[in-house]
Amino acid sequence: MVERRYCPCASHGGFLMLVLLFFLFLFHHAPMAAAADALPPLTLEEALGILINLSSVVGTNRWNSSTSVCNWTGVACTRSGSGSSLEVTNITLSNYNISNHSIFASICRIYTLQSLDLSRNSFTDLGGLFSTSSCRMKERLLSLNLSSNKLSQKLSDLSGFPQLEVLDLSYNLFPSENLGAYLGSFPRLRSMNLSSNKLNGDIPLSMAGSLAELVLSGNQFSGSIPQALFGYGNLTLLDLSQNDLSGAVPDEFKSLPKLQTLLLSGNTLSGKIPVSLNVTRLTRFAANRNLFSGSIPTWITKHVRMLDLSYNNLSGSMPSDFLSHPGLQTVDLTSNMLEGSIPNSLSRNLFRLRLGGNKLGGNIPNSICDGMSLAYLELDNNQLMGSIPSQLAKCKHLSLLSLASNQLQGPLPDGISNLEELVVLKLQNNSLNGHIPNTFSASLITLNLSQNSFTGQIPSRVFELQKLSTLDLHGNNISSGIPISISSSKSLIELNLGYNALTDLGYLSELEILDLSYNKLSGMVPSSLGNMQSLTQLVLSYNNLSGYVPRFRQDVEIGIDGNPDLVNGTVSNNDTRTTGKRKMHNVVIIIFTIAGALVGLCVLAVITMMSLSKRIYRVEDEGLSTGESVSQIIDGHLITMNSIHTSAIEFMKAMEAVCNHQNIFLKTRFCTYYKAVMPNGSTYSVKKLNSSDKIFQIGNQEKFAREIEVLGKLTNSNVMVPLAYILTVDSAYLIYEHAYKGTVSDLLHGEKSDVIDWPSRYSIALGVAQGLTFLHGCTQPVLLLDLSTRTIHLKSTNEPQIGDIELYKIIDPSRSTGSFSTIAGTVGYIPPEYAYTMRLTMAGNVYSFGVILLELLTGKPSVSDGVELAKWALGLSARPDQRDQILDARISGASIAVHSQMLSILNIALSCVAFSPDARPKMRNVLRMLFNVK
Repeated sequence: MVERRYCPCASHGGFLMLVLLFFLFLFHHAPMAAAADALPPLTLEEALGILINLSSVVGTNRWNSSTSVCNWTGVACTRSGSGSSLEVTNITLSNYNISNHSIFASICRIYTLQSLDLSRNSFTDLGGLFSTSSCRMKERLLSLNLSSNKLSQKLSDLSGFPQLEVLDLSYNLFPSENLGAYLGSFPRLRSMNLSSNKLNGDIPLSMAGSLAELVLSGNQFSGSIPQALFGYGNLTLLDLSQNDLSGAVPDEFKSLPKLQTLLLSGNTLSGKIPVSLNVTRLTRFAANRNLFSGSIPTWITKHVRMLDLSYNNLSGSMPSDFLSHPGLQTVDLTSNMLEGSIPNSLSRNLFRLRLGGNKLGGNIPNSICDGMSLAYLELDNNQLMGSIPSQLAKCKHLSLLSLASNQLQGPLPDGISNLEELVVLKLQNNSLNGHIPNTFSASLITLNLSQNSFTGQIPSRVFELQKLSTLDLHGNNISSGIPISISSSKSLIELNLGYNALTDLGYLSELEILDLSYNKLSGMVPSSLGNMQSLTQLVLSYNNLSGYVPRFRQDVEIGIDGNPDLVNGTVSNNDTRTTGKRKMHNVVIIIFTIAGALVGLCVLAVITMMSLSKRIYRVEDEGLSTGESVSQIIDGHLITMNSIHTSAIEFMKAMEAVCNHQNIFLKTRFCTYYKAVMPNGSTYSVKKLNSSDKIFQIGNQEKFAREIEVLGKLTNSNVMVPLAYILTVDSAYLIYEHAYKGTVSDLLHGEKSDVIDWPSRYSIALGVAQGLTFLHGCTQPVLLLDLSTRTIHLKSTNEPQIGDIELYKIIDPSRSTGSFSTIAGTVGYIPPEYAYTMRLTMAGNVYSFGVILLELLTGKPSVSDGVELAKWALGLSARPDQRDQILDARISGASIAVHSQMLSILNIALSCVAFSPDARPKMRNVLRMLFNVK
């Protein structure tokens, strides 16, 4: 009998007893499943009532009770198990700026939920969501997304999700604790994302065996990668990047046969690349910015399609078949110590090859374009010799070609200049000669042929390239004049023709900054230059010019040194200021020279921005973005939930405003501001990020949006916070309230500025300090990349607002073509340590604020007569009897109280600009001291 086959008992009574015990065991061990299955169906009518109640808390106007719940934004339904009715199974309330955790009382009643997305809100705690007994929803939930909030609870509180498979807690403030003890409470977890929190210590190890994706990047985990981590054999994705991990990587990857993506970037891992990484399924391996050494294993590209080992200490030569494996798509070995020659055989699917910053020698292989898939080729800063092979013309899809800083000779092959998809061409600092080709790709944006031996004239057709924004020809032997065709160039924003043999100035368009120094220009400066409304800096130094410089606006910087017969006609009302600006330019030269960024004076030349209706192209690090029109919005998003702004802001109206140059009211180093009037009459400021340089990370749309939305949730009256953003194919626009009354620089140093009284200056100092203290005190501190009186806007004479707070998040200084100091700040505000630390810090911001305080105290600009204001003030302050000379005499004598207060704040300013970063006070202490001198 069957009973006898499975049971050793001889009697039916014993068998019945065993069956009874079996069912008692099942009942005891599966109470949750039974309870969940026993829950009655939640009808759509019931869900409707719950969600309507929820909408009153969330504040959404996208839910209309007259339509089916399943058609509401952020709500999804599926058929019930029996298939007879619909159930609400997915709710997405992402980016609603919700902070009230009372919404969980409603959410917990929707026990049919399988997926809940509450990301990009402002929750600081989750209230009732952690109460297992009162939240029936948790019993069936499969996916929970709480990323990009302000959660700071211990993970030990997160329990009661027996079915959960996907958990995203990234971009929060979870503290360090024994993670392993709590992550193991999710028995079915497949995907865990804890990136960008404040977790430190050891990597957690007690997790579900079913785990397939583990993302721990952007934390502070330290120590070595533990051996026990290789016990999770189901892992397909492991991301440990951007932590403080060190030591050698265990050679245990054979234990992870399913691993497809391994990210170890941004740590201090050392030793050799593990042999066991020869995993069949591994398709992406990134370990850039570590300390790996030794040679590159020959097998590493056998299976991997995307490889990034840049910024390590790898040495030796590349194996001959290293680039030939058929599946290989991208290889980045930038900034290592590789030697030898570039392999001759390349995969037909290889579209990105970055080998810059090594010691590679020999010739560029003639076969490098045999595969014809290459779109990005960077071989700069090596020791390559010979000529540029004409076979490069076979790379028909080449978008970026950088061969800069090698030992290449000979002419530029005509075929390269005819590559139709070429967007960036960088050949500077070689020994190339001959004439510059007359034609280039119509898609070209950047052309850098500087520091070579090119002769002849500037080809007239170069300026007819409608997308060309950067042209650098300095340091050649180019003669004759500037072609009149320059007037047809509408997109040019960077022009450098210095150190050539130009003899004619010619006609120039609406340039903002123009450098023509060290040429052979003669005669008078064309009067048409004086009519250029956008010009802010003109450098004519060391030519043979004579006569008078045309009269310009007061804020235009003029450099005419080395022209003995040329007189500056703009020096009339304020000789000292103009001279100071000329000296300031000399300081810029010194800084650039020390940094090694330029051989001679290299200053950006900027044309008023072209009409946004044109079609342009831009190369990003992760790919080429193309679009039919700059004004074509690919993402427009409201950050604010204020109904006044949400009803007024129209994205297309904002884009129309930036098409009209007359709407420009301010240009800063990285941004252009436009005034936009909405259909209801409300006025807003639209800021365009001048993103022609790769230093901007706008190409990463998701990351950019995430960073801006976080900043948009800040609330401080002394900080400019974006209300909305617009992303086009290659640019980004931020929308703000428009209450612009100029900048602090305009107020103090403008041509028509009156003497500002001390109470107004003190109010400005206090407001800026409050804003900066707020930014430094954020849970994720916000640093200022460029803090100066020109980036502080005024709502009124004594109401300042700090602008450009987003630059720290979206600019990558490592991509800059110059030194860090040419990116991080304005001359006069840059702390001295930035020259060697190459790192933005709070102490650096304090230094910049100290310079602003000195400007308010002295009435002087940050640089005068070639001397930085901070150094001048520190020198005078060494003798107490000379401190009065630092103060602005026009206001310091207003009263004894004013004089005393200014001296007290001078002491604060001097402490802020201390040479040592450690000697500078924290901003919260600076603010307290400013309050105390009231």
